[in-house]
Amino acid sequence: MKDIKRTVVRFACVLLLAAGLVGFMQNTPRASENGDKPLAYVLDLEGEILPATADLISRTLERAQDAHADIVVIKLQTPGGLYDSMQKIIQDILKSPVPVATYVAPSGSRAASAGTYILYGSHIAAMAPSTNIGAATPINMLEAFRRHDDDPAAAKAAAQPQSTLERKMVNDAAAYIRSLAQRYDRNGEWAEQAVRDAVSESDKEALEKHCIDVIAVDVTDLLNKVDGRSVKMVGDKTMKLRTKGAQIIEFGPDWRTKLLTLIADPNIVLVLFCIGIVGLVYECFHPGVAAPGITGAICMLLSLLAMNVLPINYTGLSLIVLGLGLMVGEAFAPTFGALGIGGAISFALGASMLINSSDPAFAVDPWIIGGVTLLCLGLFSVLLTVALRARRRPAITGIEELKAATADVIDWAQGQGQVRVTGEIWMAKAAGPEYIISTGDKVKVVDVDGLKLIVKPAVSKV
Repeated sequence: MKDIKRTVVRFACVLLLAAGLVGFMQNTPRASENGDKPLAYVLDLEGEILPATADLISRTLERAQDAHADIVVIKLQTPGGLYDSMQKIIQDILKSPVPVATYVAPSGSRAASAGTYILYGSHIAAMAPSTNIGAATPINMLEAFRRHDDDPAAAKAAAQPQSTLERKMVNDAAAYIRSLAQRYDRNGEWAEQAVRDAVSESDKEALEKHCIDVIAVDVTDLLNKVDGRSVKMVGDKTMKLRTKGAQIIEFGPDWRTKLLTLIADPNIVLVLFCIGIVGLVYECFHPGVAAPGITGAICMLLSLLAMNVLPINYTGLSLIVLGLGLMVGEAFAPTFGALGIGGAISFALGASMLINSSDPAFAVDPWIIGGVTLLCLGLFSVLLTVALRARRRPAITGIEELKAATADVIDWAQGQGQVRVTGEIWMAKAAGPEYIISTGDKVKVVDVDGLKLIVKPAVSKV
């Protein structure tokens, strides 16, 4: 009967899950279901360009492709962001079978730094009235504008490359945005100036200089104005846009994106991963505590989720795991610190190369590396050692506790009687006929036979 009930419950759960999936698919608009009416997906993005942003855009493009949408509009306002995340977004746009229009909106917004690259890498580049683009220098992308937002001359000076490495990055960025401009026949000279000299343009100036394709007051106006235009798609194929009167489906950052925005920081990822390892290892060697294991599992899953969108160097990750393993080994086979020191060195090296990117914003803070290394070394050296000692300690509860206890004889006759031990009264018998026991004596429990204790005198009688 229990098996039948369990089977029915499982079957009901499967049906509910299937119903939910079907309902989700039915609620997702598709171009074929709209007849001749086009379908437009609109993604509203605000803030810095981060790995979570790249993940959101990638998933939105996949959803638009599955729904056979006619266009994806990225409604963008950003001060800039991470260069690697920006490149990932542009790569996804370039290989997307669905045309993408990046639209700087609403009025009063800007698409600076990384936003300008994304605008130039889209099939359609559009701006709302009273918006601006530019200042696309990769060095100090965010710092220059945070410090000198109201002083263009100071911002330009802060963005000038000072070292050979910075000049290489600027030259690479200039070539990158110029190639995007050539692909879509946009103004490559201005784009290079935006990289090298941090220049910016308003919407009208950008249209006059052929940096963008259209100025639109809102998304509907944009879709109407670009209808019928031909854009270059994957493999240099040309597609004619069909967007006039399109059904608009709007999206925004979901819970996954908001969570990734919080945790997809290399420093936080390293800390979460280490907390996860420490918690799980401690729970393995001291089961039953629960809190370390639960905390460790949650932190481990969160770190793996964040690693899914970060450019992880797996050699660095392997060195981190090796270092933690050596630290654990120190608790099992004390080597006067050799394993622990080796583990600390391996961990620090792995943490320093954990992120596979030249972008300084992706680097793990050296102070974080040092602090986490010392913390892990201390936790494994102290807590794990204490846990192992506690595990090896003989049991002192239940029958084992009785075997190590001393009892008081309450009543005794003919080799058996009653004794009080650990506050309880038990029946007892002598361990052998040679032991002489009397009422009031103290006896030692040597064994347990069912519900009767086997005892002998605590002090030998002469």
